[in-house]
Amino acid sequence: MNFQAIDLFTLLPELVVLITACTVLIADLYLPKEERDNNQLITFAGLAAALAAVGVVGLSFGSEPTLAFGGAFIRDPMSDLLKGAVLVVTLLAFAYSARYMREREMWVGEFHVLVLFALLGIMVMISANGFLTMYLGLELLALCLYALVAFNRDSGAGAEAAMKYFVLGALGSGMLLYGVSMIYGATGAIGFEAVAAAVAADGMDNKILVFGLVFVLIGIAFKFGAVPFHMWIPDVYQGAPAPVALFLSSAPKVAAFAMAARILVDALPALSADWSEILIILSVLSMGIGNVVAIAQSNIKRMLGYSTISHVGFIFLGLLAGSSEGYAAAMFYAVAYALMAAGAFGVLVMISHQGFEAENLDDLKGLGERDPWLAAMMTMVMFSMAGVPPLVGFMAKLLVLQAIIDIGLVWLALVAVAFSIVGAFYYLRVVKMIYFDKPEIDAPVDGTRDARIAVSINGLSMLVLGMFPAALLSLCQAAFVA
Repeated sequence: MNFQAIDLFTLLPELVVLITACTVLIADLYLPKEERDNNQLITFAGLAAALAAVGVVGLSFGSEPTLAFGGAFIRDPMSDLLKGAVLVVTLLAFAYSARYMREREMWVGEFHVLVLFALLGIMVMISANGFLTMYLGLELLALCLYALVAFNRDSGAGAEAAMKYFVLGALGSGMLLYGVSMIYGATGAIGFEAVAAAVAADGMDNKILVFGLVFVLIGIAFKFGAVPFHMWIPDVYQGAPAPVALFLSSAPKVAAFAMAARILVDALPALSADWSEILIILSVLSMGIGNVVAIAQSNIKRMLGYSTISHVGFIFLGLLAGSSEGYAAAMFYAVAYALMAAGAFGVLVMISHQGFEAENLDDLKGLGERDPWLAAMMTMVMFSMAGVPPLVGFMAKLLVLQAIIDIGLVWLALVAVAFSIVGAFYYLRVVKMIYFDKPEIDAPVDGTRDARIAVSINGLSMLVLGMFPAALLSLCQAAFVA
């Protein structure tokens, strides 16, 4: 591998995030306690610069894929869009988090650093062009998330959730790595292009390759939180601090989609008929169990956790279609879901205050009286998750359903619609509590400027993307041009 200066330019967004994280780490050593808001300013500036760097790199190289570091790293239209999405979601997460973390004396540089390094891991995963690079990005993300879930040292639930996440995460990573090792043994390669060529030659005749595929799919399903590898999601969402749950529910789902697309679409397209059958089972189980169990939840964090599981089933529907339209629909859904999850948890963060954690459904009662604008944004999020037009959730579901109908799986589309109707019950229940129930608490709502701007952008973006989806959809389609 010959190093070239152009490789660093290809990695410019990742370098900006890395420099920002290191700057915050060093600055926090010297900033007095009363000036720690400067960490937020540095982080905002760094994320904005990284977002600009994604645009500059994308415009410089155009739609042609660009390889760096001997083919281990790839920049293409898919990576540009997904990096832009996770950077926007991370900006929203920091904007929501300030008052919450400050009141609980967790507003320290380590929080910014861990989130930024997790973001760096996500960006590496998005641009991975080989199993080794993918695994390095995945582990960087996972290690940061383990620490973030247990960030509140005084929370026993947080420590328990982090321990569960660590143990199950290590198991999932081990399964994935074992599958990768078997694929390497069968093909003699770890680069996605080389693996794809070897798999196309051998196909399913190589039994080692079959076992490798199964274990890799288990690893992907765990990182998504698909049934039956889902049990960590409700516990982790409930135990983690609300800003951490916000980040955990949104940005890593985009990374999981990138991992699935890179491995299944780039490395194993010749086996699409085989992994599609497995994804059908995972998607039906995820939509069914996710929506049905969510109805029984009284804790809204757990409800949103099971909701996540059901949405993962829809993302799998797009992937299993095995067509460029299906992949684009799944990508559209992943980006839309990241925005919806950020908005839902963002409202919970804003409702919470010192000594009070908004995590039960009853805590949302009467929000329409207490804060009409915030109630409207939460309602928009719930309607979007339920798939009510003209919000982006409706368009995301419609695109995925169209993709599987096009390949003749009408029965699967009907199953998905049925479970969507089941899911609409618990989303509409939240809206009913917001507007038709009397408030049980008279707690203050976060009125900081950053949080208000973030929730407004978050909510209105779902309306705009739902009414005018062509721009985002065309970008998703450009990523999977045949």
